Amino acid sequence: MSQTPPVLVWFKRDLRIADHPALVAAGPYVLPVYIIEPDYWALPDTSARQWAFTAEALDSLRCDLEALGQPLILRKGEAVTELARLCRAHGITRMFSHEETGNAWTYSRDRRVADWARGNGVEWREVPQSGVVRRLPGRDGWQGLRTRFLRAPVLDAPQALAPLARDTSTLERLPDARGLRLRPDPCPHRQTGSRAAAEQALAGFLTTRGARYRVAMSSPLTAERACSRLSPYLALGMMSVRQVEQTRAAARAAHAGAPDWQASLNSFAKRLAWRDHFIQKLEDEPELEWRCLHPAHETLRPRESDAARLRAWELGETGVPFVDACMRYLRATGWLNFRMRAMLMSFASYHLWLDWRSTGPILARLFTDYEPGIHWSQVQMQSGTTGINTIRIYNPVKQGHDQDPSGQFIRKWLPELAHVPAAHLHRPWTWTEGAGALQSRYPAPVVDLAQAGAAARDALWSLRQQAGFHDVARAVAHKHGSRASGNDRSSAATIRAVRRKHAHPDQLSLDL
Repeated sequence: MSQTPPVLVWFKRDLRIADHPALVAAGPYVLPVYIIEPDYWALPDTSARQWAFTAEALDSLRCDLEALGQPLILRKGEAVTELARLCRAHGITRMFSHEETGNAWTYSRDRRVADWARGNGVEWREVPQSGVVRRLPGRDGWQGLRTRFLRAPVLDAPQALAPLARDTSTLERLPDARGLRLRPDPCPHRQTGSRAAAEQALAGFLTTRGARYRVAMSSPLTAERACSRLSPYLALGMMSVRQVEQTRAAARAAHAGAPDWQASLNSFAKRLAWRDHFIQKLEDEPELEWRCLHPAHETLRPRESDAARLRAWELGETGVPFVDACMRYLRATGWLNFRMRAMLMSFASYHLWLDWRSTGPILARLFTDYEPGIHWSQVQMQSGTTGINTIRIYNPVKQGHDQDPSGQFIRKWLPELAHVPAAHLHRPWTWTEGAGALQSRYPAPVVDLAQAGAAARDALWSLRQQAGFHDVARAVAHKHGSRASGNDRSSAATIRAVRRKHAHPDQLSLDL
């Protein structure tokens, strides 16, 4: 057994051993640590389904580290307290972890850890693990920095770790949801959080399922299979974006003679870039988790949301079939394709006129793949509070006709509408002959869709005509707008979008 003082490697949202820059930089004498933080799991944007997925990922990580020779140390408690105990017990003066762009709680926790480390002679080094850049002075040149990081060689997993003394206070068993005092959260069809499942999802997407990705990702009927389904594994860092991007590039070369594959894998690469782009926004401005990106929107909607509307939306009981079917699918699976996520958020913000700070945490809890940077950027974007994106108010009935024309998805997730004729399925309130039968089975719409959409559109466009609005929008666009095509709009394009005329009431396209 070596007498060399070990280096503590603190795992957070990086539950893997391959392409793990912090683990590689720490060297062979490491004490790998994961801290289960009850205060984190008590937050309004965390849930039992997320913990169940995380626990499975930790089981995989434990097995992988055990095979390398050094077991994962599991502690439960407050991060500073547990890290201090471990450092004292093992004579540790150096600590490595990856940079984390999490929510406000993890940001505050990391600052406390940094203060403790400085005050106690512990060197804590945080290492980048993605194309997100900490302390970025401006967006100019960001795309090049990301590209260089993703093209750097993928780091191999260590062949072995020097075995150290087993930590006698490590948890032998992971707590269940009840042990973390999490409320019941049934999610019968969620993905499995194992490394094997992650690898299977990647391989399946790049060899078979991904061929129709570009044309099939918009409908919930086809997206479940055609999409990569890698989002929860990327959110927990079970595989790195660099691993995925380089594997994607190799697959694209292997599919050189197949136009469909080329188009799909090019589209997938853009979405990987969007991922880092939106996380970079939260890294640059953590306040966007709780404050409107454009401050003129702060008083646009009531901060105290209508409780009845909020509850109907959360449970999938708004009386608008396609909206409700998407919400119930999400509740049962922990996942939903991007276009339908945007529609759910748009419907809540525009038609129901609910503040995004009421609805955002609900969706965050339901997403097994909750990634704060993506989530809060998109929540604001689809609520029209960025000030730099074209106002897109989805017509949920037309979305249903477009994405579920036969009503197959609606009938599966809303069995109470099984007897409604196809001509009325997307608008059951028009089925006058069956009004009596429907009354006890399915609610009437909580709002008049046309009136609510028009009122929201007028309110947003009126706000954008106020003095000084465009000056602030320019500053937002300069700070957060992409400088490259293929991610978000460029700074100049975002300003042009703000000045556009009203969109048609049936405008359905995503502002991508």
